Amino acid sequence: MAVSPELERLQHVEPSRFVAFSFPNPLLHDASSPYGDGAGFLRVAVLDSPLRPPPAPAPRTAAMLVPAGRHRDWIFSTRAGHLHLLLSSQPQCHLSRLVLVGPELTAPSPRGVVSCAAARPDPDPAHARLLPLLLALCPRAAFGGNAIPDVPLLSFHDDLLRIAPVKVATGPVVGEMVVEDVAVDCTPHPVELRRRLRFKRTPFLVQTQVRLVRRSSPGDSCLLEALDEVAGGSLQPEVGGELVQPYLQAMASGLAVIAPSMDESFRLGDKPRCLCAGIGGGALLMSIRMGLQCDVLGIEADDVVLDVARSHFGLVEDEFLQVRVGDAIQTIQDFARKGEHDMNFRAIMVDLDSCDPICGVSAPPLEMTQESVLLAARTILHRNGALILNVIPPAADGTFYKGLIDVLRRVFSELYEISVGNGENFILVATASPVETILSDGSGSFLTELRTLSGGFLEHITRI
Repeated sequence: MAVSPELERLQHVEPSRFVAFSFPNPLLHDASSPYGDGAGFLRVAVLDSPLRPPPAPAPRTAAMLVPAGRHRDWIFSTRAGHLHLLLSSQPQCHLSRLVLVGPELTAPSPRGVVSCAAARPDPDPAHARLLPLLLALCPRAAFGGNAIPDVPLLSFHDDLLRIAPVKVATGPVVGEMVVEDVAVDCTPHPVELRRRLRFKRTPFLVQTQVRLVRRSSPGDSCLLEALDEVAGGSLQPEVGGELVQPYLQAMASGLAVIAPSMDESFRLGDKPRCLCAGIGGGALLMSIRMGLQCDVLGIEADDVVLDVARSHFGLVEDEFLQVRVGDAIQTIQDFARKGEHDMNFRAIMVDLDSCDPICGVSAPPLEMTQESVLLAARTILHRNGALILNVIPPAADGTFYKGLIDVLRRVFSELYEISVGNGENFILVATASPVETILSDGSGSFLTELRTLSGGFLEHITRI
């Protein structure tokens, strides 16, 4: 049998091993198949966890059917996406191995696909048809005591109703990226159309997400159909308004800690200067420039990302919003070394991710957590300024978050935390000087404008 060499290799769990192969479709002509009758062969991808499993009688294996129409999505077609699926299921399942089953990647994918984000058990009748294959893919140790292991079939659900790819580009730093328009289920609120940017190296991480609005508004009944229009001609990004992504809302909320300092700048007739390390599609920059009237400098490592931000997300540079191509961490160190007077930032906002090929997505990069880099950041801050960090602790390193907090405490005066509530992102706010109070009466002040951008996160800032 053609697959036997692969099966031989898979008899034992080997951390981070990834194997993909074609297999005759046992769901062909079966009513339980989500892929119709056209797929004679399936793509079977097997990934072993990079994490050391907890003590258990036997390694656990689970499987997932790729949602119909999503097989070419990087979430399901790349090792990086597969790894995120496996790691996101760990708190419930403690998996040693995750098997993805779906159409071969050469199968066509429609322009607009309806999606079926958590993994959860699904009593799909296809499970019985796939069970012989799934048992054959279990490691030998799973059959201890002549027991037949349970191989649950997990399902993937998200809030997307439709996806329409807009542009695929490749940058010299981030690699392949995709701009796509999506219809999002916002129950109990109406469906929203959004444009988002994703990188292939981190397919689960939405780099930027903004609302789409019609150039003319014929009515909500045509919202879904608008995504299928050629080039999305009737849609345009909403620029400078309320932030859509919760973690960006939380990052903006971090400015509340230094609201008196921001107000002081306005009273002096100045616009508060903010340095944004990492731009993506530019939603955060445009919101704090237009919504908060700040003077913004953005640093982005990849010039193609900047081109995409300008052409598809409404990023517009002007006297008070400037962008540079370069390494943001090196730029912070260069500013500190030169001691330039105009580098007196009220806020430094760091939204940089680090994709470890073994452990998945994390943020910020390890380099940003070094004491010398944090000292450089404090050097270029206003005396009443703050460093605001988007943090995604690595799944394989339980000490990362505590270590980052410890080094921030050594360098800065006070430390605050905002939990995004998604189980992944945390926002840390480190101040250069003590803060007497936050969230005082903000009537007519900077806080009033900040509340319109940042949802309800201002109420969830805690000192640590």
